[in-house]
Amino acid sequence: MKKLILASLAIAAGLSLASCGQKANTTASEPELTLSGLNPADFQTDSTQLYVLKNEAGMEVCFTNFGGRIVSIMVPNKDGVMTDVCLGHDNIADYEKYGADGCNFGALIGRYGNRIGNSKFTLDGEEYQLIPNNNGNCLHGGGPIAFHNRIWQGNKVDDKTLEFTTFSPDGEDGFPGNINVKVTYTLSEDNALAIRYEATTDKATVLNLTNHCYFNLSGDGSKDCLDEILQLDANEITAVDANVLTTGEILPVEGTPFDFRTPAVVGEGIDKTDNEQIANGNGYDHNWILRPDRDPAAPFGCIYDPNSGIVMEMFTDQPGVQFYAGNFLDGSFVGKKGVKYPRRSAFCFETQHYPDSPNQPSFPSTVLKPGEKYDTQTVYKFSVK
Repeated sequence: MKKLILASLAIAAGLSLASCGQKANTTASEPELTLSGLNPADFQTDSTQLYVLKNEAGMEVCFTNFGGRIVSIMVPNKDGVMTDVCLGHDNIADYEKYGADGCNFGALIGRYGNRIGNSKFTLDGEEYQLIPNNNGNCLHGGGPIAFHNRIWQGNKVDDKTLEFTTFSPDGEDGFPGNINVKVTYTLSEDNALAIRYEATTDKATVLNLTNHCYFNLSGDGSKDCLDEILQLDANEITAVDANVLTTGEILPVEGTPFDFRTPAVVGEGIDKTDNEQIANGNGYDHNWILRPDRDPAAPFGCIYDPNSGIVMEMFTDQPGVQFYAGNFLDGSFVGKKGVKYPRRSAFCFETQHYPDSPNQPSFPSTVLKPGEKYDTQTVYKFSVK
């Protein structure tokens, strides 16, 4: 009898230990990471989360609703190795920490992308004072609740479609009109990421929405990407002053470091400071005027990394693109996998209307009126060669 009792106790103890072991293994199990190595739990708060889009070809794009940001873009390189071509952070805390510093990794930008001079404009006889945040000018909306700093409402429609929406009330950051905004990210089977911007207003306002994704097609954010080869279908740029505010003057690119009408290595002309515009922009930080008579179905630009073989073609219906070459990255931003991003380790292609258009009557208008719909699309398409 005594032996039976001892045997029963031993079996019970063994079952208990096995149960504890199973529970311990479950607790200690590794979290399911995205293809780019992100842990969704690191983006989860009461109001934020990580969203993932995938296509059948294996491309993956991750987003967070903090700022409506693109967090990672995984595409194959020439050897078939999946490569993250987008700079950013791997947790929501770092996005919040660095968000106000003006880097805007992957963020949706509004109400007005780029600069508005002296942080004010006049519309229908009324002057509107905005929030100055860049040498007295208003950059990317200006205020602490500009689009890159707010929580967007997210709706993952399906594996390839994500919608972000927000409401901006009349007078927010000084801008007129109650506006409703929807931005839709769509991933196609041919490895293209489309961004569609839609908005309506109940009062005349100005609007210029864009995205501030930092692209490094080598996939190595620890190094600059000045050996990437760029082509832009643009004959002119809008000139800037020493504060990188447009002067209203339009300059031809021919014979200057700004001529990318045929493919050219980005690093060849970026430091030619004998050119006044290069000196004023601290390199490339200018609006290229896309050729008005170009084929809208054709890419307006293409950039290629000779190391990875990755190609990115760009399409838009907007009249301009701000090519920013990461001149103010300085190693102080700690990105994904602990990488500190050095100067010019990524490029931005912010499709847009021209900077300071509300104060430049000769520029294409950015006015949105009641009854009208703001509706524009930009596409980044990836391949290899």
